Amino acid sequence: MKTKLSIDGDRFRINGSLVYSELPHADPSCHGLLMNARMIQGVFDDKAEPERFQRFGKHFSPEQNTDDLIAALPQWYAHGLRAITVGFQGGGPCFTVDNNTIENNPYAADGSSLDPRYLSRMEKLIRAADDEGMVVIVSLFYGAQTRFLRDDKAVMQAVKTAANWLRDQEFTNVILEVANEHDIPDFRRHPILYTEEGMVTLLEIARRESGGLPVGCSGTGGYFSFEVANTSDVILIHGNDQSPQRLYNLIQKAKAVRPKRPVVINEDSQAISRLPIAFREGVSWGYYNNMTKQEPPACWEITKGEDEFFARRLAELLGIPTKPMEQEDRFYLQGLEPHMTDQGKRWIRLASLYPEQIEYVEFYRNQEFVGRAYEDPFMLNSVGSNWLQQPFPETIQPGEVWTAKVFLFSGEIVEKTVRTEES
Repeated sequence: MKTKLSIDGDRFRINGSLVYSELPHADPSCHGLLMNARMIQGVFDDKAEPERFQRFGKHFSPEQNTDDLIAALPQWYAHGLRAITVGFQGGGPCFTVDNNTIENNPYAADGSSLDPRYLSRMEKLIRAADDEGMVVIVSLFYGAQTRFLRDDKAVMQAVKTAANWLRDQEFTNVILEVANEHDIPDFRRHPILYTEEGMVTLLEIARRESGGLPVGCSGTGGYFSFEVANTSDVILIHGNDQSPQRLYNLIQKAKAVRPKRPVVINEDSQAISRLPIAFREGVSWGYYNNMTKQEPPACWEITKGEDEFFARRLAELLGIPTKPMEQEDRFYLQGLEPHMTDQGKRWIRLASLYPEQIEYVEFYRNQEFVGRAYEDPFMLNSVGSNWLQQPFPETIQPGEVWTAKVFLFSGEIVEKTVRTEES
């Protein structure tokens, strides 16, 4: 293995050096952070109805999906990303498909084995990240998919089985996340996953059976458990739906745990106005784009708009040079790309390089007002969340003219207009 992760107090080292200390222009205050992105579907498959994911202008196959993520890693690394979160049970494609109808589960019902196809994809991905100098946060369980595990005993066995496999591969670039948001209702079927006491037990099993890999477990946005944090080597928190002040308050809870250990937000949203908050507070931030990175088939590369703006902001904060961007290119009307549609539905939002400068955004369809957005990310038909929105309720036809009128705090108004094309 080329990439050896270690923990030094509340900071990370790779091959003995604080992460980002190799960057000549990086502010020393960011040394030891682990900026990351949620690529949770990196080994995704659906044994129930895989043909439904032939969309977004792509042909889905599990192997190609993993290979495409591997191909994108150098691009992300060049902009400063040093870790990705990937789940054995993936994550919910929350915009389009009910996760309860998907079978994305590698575990036997009793937890005694894992599907070798998932193991092959995960191994290939972890080793590719190792070659690139990156860390993989391997998440074991995801809400609805745990319905395939028989009982708590099976969950305990599954943790042991997965941890033993990670140990036997001798990976040195892995953090083990026992569960993604263990407090969500879907986990109630397994009290050992849902309760704090049960999660403490699973964390201890994961650490022991993995041969000492750093372990942690996340909760929903804003959730914090001192019991779980005290048992974790890495404190994993989620920033979903948190205002800047609530995110700050959550970070302070995590930083108060003693002895100190790294705090990693490994899921938030595409609201990149949160990224500087994490930097300022000395914790690692996780970009989460539900549409481009969690709806199979995912677009793993740095796509135009939200992905591009996150990558540029990350590089900027780390002192990594990027090509200058014209003022007019710092805004992008997202969701109207020809292939970004599912069953005629579209998810429309205004992406910005500096969303902190925006007071509000108005959306117009053929010059008719259709909605207003006040919070980053600026989504049409937001459902009161910074990571979830409803699609536009009507079919959008080719040749329509869509405009986002962006009102900046400076008083300036910027307009971005798109004419829709055939998909």
